[in-house]
Amino acid sequence: MHYHDSDDLKLVKELKTLAPVEFKGFVELDSIVAKEDGAIPRKYRELMAIAIACTTQCPYCLDVHTRGAKKAGATREEVAEAVFLSAALRAGASVTHGALALKLFDGHA
Repeated sequence: MHYHDSDDLKLVKELKTLAPVEFKGFVELDSIVAKEDGAIPRKYRELMAIAIACTTQCPYCLDVHTRGAKKAGATREEVAEAVFLSAALRAGASVTHGALALKLFDGHA
């Protein structure tokens, strides 16, 4: 079995059929990335989505949002910086969770 096979996206139609109300809610929520009239310009929305997709490790989101970022005028350099911003925040979260681990460790009898 292969993971992250683009043919898996064909199963999204089944998800829509199996849970139509929930699917509609997801589509509405997901549409905010493509919003053109928000306070945050589309290009930056797409760059944020790329950074988040790196953190959540979603190859499908990376595909959609790199395409969207390019269309919105983002550069390769901006995409690269978004990737490393994501990495920095992911590392920061590990450190702060490490502090929590020490706190919990110290609290155990």
